[in-house]
This record gives sequence, C-alpha cells and structure tokens, in this order.
Amino acid sequence: MSVGAPRGLASSGQKPITEILHPLSAAEDLLSGTVSVGGDKSTQEAGLTNGTPVETSSPASTSSLFNRLQLDDDLEADVRDPYAETTETRDLFVTVDDPKKHVSTMETYITYRVSTKTSRVEFDLPDYCLRRRYQDFDWLRNKLEDSQPTHLIPPLPEKFVMKGVVDRFSEEFVETRMKALDKFLKRVSDHPVLSFNPHLNTFLTAKDLNKRQGLALLTKVGESVKHAAGGYKLRARPAEFCAMGEYLDTFNQKLGTIDRIAQRILKEQSEYLTELREYGTVYSSWVGSEEELRRPLEGVSGSVTSCCGALEDLGEGMSQDFLPVLREYVLYVESMKNVLRKRDQSQAEYEGRLEAAIIRKQEDRTPMPVEVEKCQDKVECFNADLKADWERWQSNKRQDFKQLLTGMADKNVNHYEKCQAAWESLITLLQDKQTEDKTSETN
Repeated sequence: MSVGAPRGLASSGQKPITEILHPLSAAEDLLSGTVSVGGDKSTQEAGLTNGTPVETSSPASTSSLFNRLQLDDDLEADVRDPYAETTETRDLFVTVDDPKKHVSTMETYITYRVSTKTSRVEFDLPDYCLRRRYQDFDWLRNKLEDSQPTHLIPPLPEKFVMKGVVDRFSEEFVETRMKALDKFLKRVSDHPVLSFNPHLNTFLTAKDLNKRQGLALLTKVGESVKHAAGGYKLRARPAEFCAMGEYLDTFNQKLGTIDRIAQRILKEQSEYLTELREYGTVYSSWVGSEEELRRPLEGVSGSVTSCCGALEDLGEGMSQDFLPVLREYVLYVESMKNVLRKRDQSQAEYEGRLEAAIIRKQEDRTPMPVEVEKCQDKVECFNADLKADWERWQSNKRQDFKQLLTGMADKNVNHYEKCQAAWESLITLLQDKQTEDKTSETN
C-alpha cells in the first residue's frame, strides 16, 4: 500500500467517504505550524445558524405558530440524517421508566426499569425487562467509550449533585434523571454502530453485569493520564475539524449564557410568585371588613390565584423541560471535544511514525513499516466515523431544539392566555355587579 495516497475506508455501518483528506499534505514536506491537541479554543466568533433565515415575526395565536413551524417538516427531509432509522425499519426499542427507591443498611439508591423489545438475532429473547441503577448506565457508557473510541458516545446526566441544594431522591429530580437516562439509551440503541456493541447487549439482557467497584473512576483517571502523557503536536488539524472545534466553542458559550440567564429568570419568577401569592391573600382577607365589595374582592383574589398557578406551571416547564436539554448539550459538547482530541492524537501518532520512517528510508532505504499503514488506516477510520457522527448529531440537535423552542413558545402562550382569561372574567364580574347596583338603585 502506498502511504502517499490514502486508501478510502467506509465508516463502520456509515455511508462511504468518497474523499478523505490526507492527514499530511505531502509525505516529505517540512514541518510547518503546529496545533496543540488539547486546545479547541478559538477567538473567532461563529454564528449558530446553518444558513437558514430566521422568521422574526410573531404568530397571532398558538395555532398559527404550529402551522408556521409545520412548514419546516418538508424542509427537514432535505437535511435530516439519511441514515436515521424510521419506526418501520427499527428493530431495537428500549424504554427507561418506573423509578423505585431502595433503602438498605449500607446505602439508598434509585433503580429504573429498562424494557427492551427486539427482533435481532443477537438477542436470545424478543423481550427483556430488567432494573438498572445509575452506576449501571455509567458502566455501559465507559465500556462504549473504550470499545468505540472513534464514535461520539451520548452523554449521561451528571452523577453528583450538591447536597443541601438538590435532593437527589426528590420526585422532580428522579423524574428528570429518568428522562435523561431514557434519552441516552434511545440514542445509543438508534445508532447504527453502537447499537450492535456487545456491551449494550449485556446491559439490556444480563441480570448481573459483574461490574468491578471503581471501574468508572479508574477509567477516567486512566484517560486523564493518557491525555496528559500524550503531549502531541500536529502539523495542522484539517480545516473541517478545525471548524468543528470552533463551532463547539461558540455553541458551548451560547448555551452557557442562555443557562445563566434562564436560572436568573427562574429565581426572579420564584420571588415574584411569592409576592403575588401574598398580594392575592390581602384581597381575600379584605372581604371580612367590606361586605358590599365581597364579590369584586373575591374576584380579584381569584384572578391573582389563577395567575399564580399559570406562573408556577411556566416555571416548572422551564426547570423540567428547557434547562435539562441545555445541560445535555453542554455535556454533548464535551463528549464531541473528547472524540476530536482522540482523533488528533491518532493523527499525531501517524505523523510521528511516518516522519521517523521517512528518515530511516532516506538513510538505509528500508521499506515503509506496516505500523505506519495501520496508523494511517486508523486516522482515516477516525475521520469517517467522526464525520458521520457529526452529521447525525447536528440532525438530532436541530430536531431537539426545534421541539424545545416550540414547547417553550407554547408554554408562554398558554401562560398569558390563562392570565388574560382570569382578568377578563374579573371584568365581566365587575360589569355584572355594576349592572346589579344600578338596578337596585332604580327600584
């Protein structure tokens, strides 16, 4: 095999790459500018749009909002992942639900029911139903990351929470974590390569995973040591992967800003809700001393109470539906950066071996070692798998954020419609009271 002309490799289960940029522009060129593997930062400000113009006019009603967004369905067919499986073609369905709390003398923990339906020959049965806890999901992700280093592994929700700030056994926290674990497992089971990983089969079917204590910690420590020891320098990261790194930096920055502002909004809404409830109580207590104003005062108190309920629902929607998606994609960015770093290390290893082989060849005309060809194949495989997973991630991201923003708009519309209806009912009540007063005066 000639090292100068790269061999085209198809990504595992992915579409073939018709043209893969060679890691080196020329085999015997002198070393040029270097790029640090660990550095994904960029000072260039990049936009988050994909070139599609954004409609800025606001719809007049909820129905018109959904009608307008429905127009995207046909357009999405052009940019949707062509390898995404439909319900008709999928042969592996996984669901995480039914959280249960377990209390023992040593620890207290939550388990989740993992249900599987499949027609794949790799499974002995068509249906499985097991219970797993968070550390089991963590075990699966570590195994996938170790055995599929060229692929993007979906993130898990954070394991640790601040004691005294979040109750990890509260119904709200457990529900949010359950949804995140369900999404993680669905993303893995829908992946054309990860879904065939034997560790996933074990996770879905085995009653006992035979995990060794400290596996996750040792894996993370081992990765940190490997990254610290591999102080590689690249000739140049290919332009398309540089663009990926810059996009991830900008995207992560935007997510962080939105998350911080959303947290402040939630805090201010909570404070406003407390004041609004006290405000309504004043009117209800006023009724005892103003019998003639009973109906108007009770109407104001009822309208304020309705607004309190609408505001509470709006805050719950943001904390349970909006913020978890933002945090998931923050973790997704870190996962993608990790794959990019591994790709860069693979390229750096290839460059180092190739340079050493060229020097030896010039000295004693020895043939190119097989290890160099294997390193080149590894780089090409990394490039192909990373490109395919990047396209899939972008497609999922578009769908997720379209659904997220549509839901946010719908919840805000519902909030203001409830508040409007509450105050309009008060106006009707006051008008009826005024009519009754005029009638009584006439009589």
